[in-house]
Amino acid sequence: MATFLYKLGRLAFRRRHFVALIWVALLTLAGVGAASAPTAGASSFSIPGTEAQKAFDLLEQRFPGMSADGATARVVFKAPSGEKMADKNNKATVKNTVKALGDGSEVTSVTDPFKAHAVSKDGSVAYASVKYKVSGMELKDSSKTALEDAAQQARDAGLTVEVGGDALQATPETGSTEVIGIAVAAVVLVITFGSLIAAGLPLLTALIGVGIGVSTITALANALDLGTTTSTLAMMIGLAVGIDYALFIVSRYRAELAEGREREEAAGGAVGTAGSAVVFAGLTVVIALVGLAVVNIPMLTKMGVAAAGTVAIAVLIALTMIPALLGYAGRKVQPAGKKSKLLGGGRAARKAHKPNMGTRWASFVVRRPLAVLLLGIVGLGAAAIPATSLELGLPDDGSQPTSTTQRRAYDLLSEGFGPGFNGPLMVVVDAQSSDAPKAAFTKVSDEIKGLKGVVTVTPPAPNKAGDTATITVIPDSKPSSVKTEDLVHAIRDKGGEIKADTDAKVLVTGTTAMNIDFSQKLNDALIPYLALVVGLAFLLLIVVFRSILVPLKAALGFLLSVLAALGAVVAVFQWGWLSSLMGVEETGPIMSMMPIFMVGVVFGLAMDYEVFLVTRMREAYVHGEKPSQAIVTGFKHGARVVTAAAVIMIAVFSGFIGSSESMIKMIGFGLAIAVFFDAFIVRMALVPAVLALLGKKAWWLPKWLDRALPNVDVEGEGLRALDADRRKDEDDDRELVRV
Repeated sequence: MATFLYKLGRLAFRRRHFVALIWVALLTLAGVGAASAPTAGASSFSIPGTEAQKAFDLLEQRFPGMSADGATARVVFKAPSGEKMADKNNKATVKNTVKALGDGSEVTSVTDPFKAHAVSKDGSVAYASVKYKVSGMELKDSSKTALEDAAQQARDAGLTVEVGGDALQATPETGSTEVIGIAVAAVVLVITFGSLIAAGLPLLTALIGVGIGVSTITALANALDLGTTTSTLAMMIGLAVGIDYALFIVSRYRAELAEGREREEAAGGAVGTAGSAVVFAGLTVVIALVGLAVVNIPMLTKMGVAAAGTVAIAVLIALTMIPALLGYAGRKVQPAGKKSKLLGGGRAARKAHKPNMGTRWASFVVRRPLAVLLLGIVGLGAAAIPATSLELGLPDDGSQPTSTTQRRAYDLLSEGFGPGFNGPLMVVVDAQSSDAPKAAFTKVSDEIKGLKGVVTVTPPAPNKAGDTATITVIPDSKPSSVKTEDLVHAIRDKGGEIKADTDAKVLVTGTTAMNIDFSQKLNDALIPYLALVVGLAFLLLIVVFRSILVPLKAALGFLLSVLAALGAVVAVFQWGWLSSLMGVEETGPIMSMMPIFMVGVVFGLAMDYEVFLVTRMREAYVHGEKPSQAIVTGFKHGARVVTAAAVIMIAVFSGFIGSSESMIKMIGFGLAIAVFFDAFIVRMALVPAVLALLGKKAWWLPKWLDRALPNVDVEGEGLRALDADRRKDEDDDRELVRV
């Protein structure tokens, strides 16, 4: 592989005009496609194989005009202190509001609180339910404006009015901190390279790669049913790995120049050595992201595949466009250890004999490996403690900031009707196989009334054919509570008994039940997903490092990182530590998809640093150095760059903490803290400590396995042979000239 990439790097350097033209053309094509593509709506949310999804699909068949996936709004009214909603003026205001709400072209139905018995027992709170033909993200601005205007008119009349539901759902915004993250990355690159030109190359190529990836996602969003979160996550991961991969290539190029190689030769050598590490690091990230398909949740699969595509583009750009741009830069990119004229007057950055920080740190760890190992494990273990109280759930209006109308509507409904009113359960009774459908409907209703934790059970509402009915159940606990989950399981258990007696199927659905099933499906998929992703990456790393213990150590270190990161997420988003600093206005359960998504992404990113750092050690060991000296050599050449890469990735991920979308905020924080733990504690401390303790055993591989594995030559041994042959040919030519 090293020889092939070496030739690719030299070709891209020589044919830089052609390479640059190809990437600019791809960016233009993707941009035109994104600009001309129809606006995508909200991605559909489905959980194949779950009871809630089966019930949802059944409703689509048996109640065709129901618009089960349409947006909803709950307009909640509260009378002034000392008054009742039934008072003449208040009642007239509500009637006028209901009439105004029903005038929209996208509205399918509006309920009158006084006819639907939607007034609280104390008479102070009432609500009107509005149902729309399309989803919240597809609603026209005119419909949203009409909803807000109707609510405002009722406020002007003296009532307290808030609007809940997904009709006013807004597109998430990342905020200015995303730009700050990129700015921090730029500063780190300038400090690392001591050159504006060298620092600008990784930023430029990363932005081009992300531009192509995100524009392609936007162009295909409508056709492939991709939501806005998909492009945001692709941007987050694409920026981080795009900058890092380019950083490693440029850094190796400068090291090659420092060894006296010509620029084209240095570009080929950089792509042949660091490029090999980039390919395998990228493969681990792609495996981790595509592996999310194991969960069998279409939304998660699309997010993973889209982000993996952006990572693949970042790898290709690093291998081709970086050497092409290095050709354009010429002498403006200085050899390693030399600053540019602008920043350093062209002088050497430090004396050649003075060991750098990486060398000094690695020497310390090699001398005190056991102490460093124990201290690192204890520290990560302490950070992971909060993860033991991890509570999973999906965000609802109750997790919104108190400044939003959705949250205030949620609180008003809880005040007037009880906490369970915000998470009603919809029970679907399929009596098509029953001899007495009406009797089956009644039996289901009576059985549910007798269950613990039930406040209200509405009368069965059959369809036109009379073979299917819906029953709404109001729990006495909030949607995200364990009591509500127990009630869902209790209804389903009763359903088995009812089917035996009446041949009628009982299915529980609704947003709350969907959330419960979603969380359960993710929990069930976590172990198989871990086994698949870690197993495949383990095999890949055996090929790269030609060792059993090094990949095993890499996997165990990753588990420490992700557990510590989950602990930090729980501490901030569930316990509320430093929540004001992070902009977390409301704490609550951790999103169900967070653990499995963090496992996928963090594993891929963690292996990046493992590959980049340890391949340098492996390279030194293969070329004859002792194991302890190889560790120091690896840090001498790689620590500064890996540190810069980690800081850049942390800065980019931290930029998304400013997002208005709670999922993006949580993932941004989780990935940033996970990279910090993995890069600076696991890879920079635990890895050299373990390798120092293992010595030569770290690089042990059974002979039969060594013969069976393909030789991918990440260390660039083939390049040394190629270089030796070339030097021999040059010596022969000089000898002929002398003769």
